[in-house]
Amino acid sequence: MTAPRTLTTQRLVLRPLTAADHDLWVRLHTDPAQYPFAPWAVSDTTRAERLLAAALTHWDEHGFGYGVVEDRTSGEVLGVGGVIHGRDHENLNLYYRFDVPHQGRGLGPELARAVTADALEHGPRLPLTASARPDHRASIRTAERSGFTLAGAAEAGVELPGVPTAVVERARAGDPDDVPGPVVLVAPRVEVHREPFDRATREAVLDLWCATNDAGGAVGFLPGAARERVGAALSAHEEQMAAGSAVAVLLRDPHGAVVAAAWWASSSNPLLGHRRTAYRVMTDPERRGDNLGRLLMAAMHRVAREDGVDVAELTVRGGTGTEDFYTGLGYVVVGRLPDGIRVADDDRRDDIWMARRLDGRPVLS
Repeated sequence: MTAPRTLTTQRLVLRPLTAADHDLWVRLHTDPAQYPFAPWAVSDTTRAERLLAAALTHWDEHGFGYGVVEDRTSGEVLGVGGVIHGRDHENLNLYYRFDVPHQGRGLGPELARAVTADALEHGPRLPLTASARPDHRASIRTAERSGFTLAGAAEAGVELPGVPTAVVERARAGDPDDVPGPVVLVAPRVEVHREPFDRATREAVLDLWCATNDAGGAVGFLPGAARERVGAALSAHEEQMAAGSAVAVLLRDPHGAVVAAAWWASSSNPLLGHRRTAYRVMTDPERRGDNLGRLLMAAMHRVAREDGVDVAELTVRGGTGTEDFYTGLGYVVVGRLPDGIRVADDDRRDDIWMARRLDGRPVLS
């Protein structure tokens, strides 16, 4: 990640952890009420202070880490959370802990979804993992709603898909021998394709595109479109990729399934070289609500920014609510053609043009 930043969600602010947060950190990590599923993991003051020192050192060395969660309106401190390197620097680890009075309010998913997207956009290119006790269903579901996939239980000698061996081996550290191992969940990995797909990847992308069509997604076709027609459109994108005017960004779950995909397209006009247009933004319909759209766009923004892009743009079909999703990602409406899209003779929608800058500056002054 580039520099310490403050993340903001609808209700929360996540700011960097500082030494002044000593009392909050120690209280949260020495309170038995915080560990109903793992009472053996409660820290004493000495160990909690050692963990705090390590968290602060992580900030100094890497420029990111665990932060303090505050109420966006009142400024009240609610808990801690964020991502850090795993001990062997082979993964990133998602973590959060809210004070007991603030649990059960849906703050965990709100924070985890934002932190996960931020890690994919700005963090080191490492597997992002989370762990939970196998009977802590709420914690597991929070990770799943944030885009993670359950890889399995961390037991001795077990290999989990997408999880570094060192993470599995250390997951049980400090656990009694007679309790089940924690489960490990993994965020999607990002793939960037600048050349046409291999056959297996092409079929997976085509499957996703057809499923998105049939679920009513606004990705160029109406539900029930023939696979051959969608395949022809996919071939056109691959021709653009071969010509160097398009790049595909995919998300795969730890089992290898393509769960999201989109393209950036560039113009041959040298005056527009600082802009990219997003096309065919699609996610697995069976995982709607699991943050995949946000994670895909985080990955897209990272790729565009690394390619030197200043302005990202896209168009959306009116009447779907999609513009609200992109507004939440910092896009603004810069143009609208009323009735510009004809879904049917009696169903015409606005064609809405949206854009955002990737350098933090506003699109509209």
